[in-house]
Amino acid sequence: MAASLRVVDLHRYPVKGLSPERLEAADLAAGSYFPGDRLFAVENGPSGFDPAAPVHQPKIKFLMLMRHEALARLATRYDDAAGTLVIREGDREAVRADLSTRDGRLAVEAFFRRFMPAELRGPPKVLSAPDGFRFTDSRSGFVSLINLASIAALEDMVGAPVDPLRFRGNLHVEGLAPFAELDLVGSDLVAESGLRLTVTKRTERCAATNVDPRTGERDLTIPRTLLQRLGHADCGVYARVATGGTLRPGDALRIEAAA
Repeated sequence: MAASLRVVDLHRYPVKGLSPERLEAADLAAGSYFPGDRLFAVENGPSGFDPAAPVHQPKIKFLMLMRHEALARLATRYDDAAGTLVIREGDREAVRADLSTRDGRLAVEAFFRRFMPAELRGPPKVLSAPDGFRFTDSRSGFVSLINLASIAALEDMVGAPVDPLRFRGNLHVEGLAPFAELDLVGSDLVAESGLRLTVTKRTERCAATNVDPRTGERDLTIPRTLLQRLGHADCGVYARVATGGTLRPGDALRIEAAA
């Protein structure tokens, strides 16, 4: 295994199931989630989520790509300072709304009632994550890493291009052999800034990766291919922030193996 790897890209997903935002830098705090990631979700009918006592909910309770590939046709941008979410459908701005206000959330909910009525199990509702909580797929999904060599190997398996954005990770990294990230569980990844990430678990892939993030087409069978070729559906890993620090594209992460 390589002694270090390099960060190629950083991405956050402010609204669960909607489009990524590429970052030039991220300030990660110890014990916290990736900055600005999964701050909101759109409930697909009543989920039972209680913001006063938040607990992890299965992703099927929200609008998400595994079931709703049409979401990939939307381009979104969230402005942290203004609290404003912009949703673009094709070449037009479909909605611009302040998610900190009731009227803003109602505007987004009205958009989804128009955009995908047949997919809704009940009234859509914009949910905001309370402090210390995020709408991640995994209960311990603080930071997710995607090994670009694994994606290249998958391209060979399926015989088609595979966009790394299908995997909705926070860090795209290079310098590892294909699927070598799966052997990093228990190891630490250390940046020059002092940031220390402890790799906690492998990421099991679901049907969301079958959806092209550019077109919304469900055109590949990635979990099935992984199972057939490797005997598992894992690609990428989760990590927790053990020591805070800043991370940028181009930064090296030194691998410190588990004792």
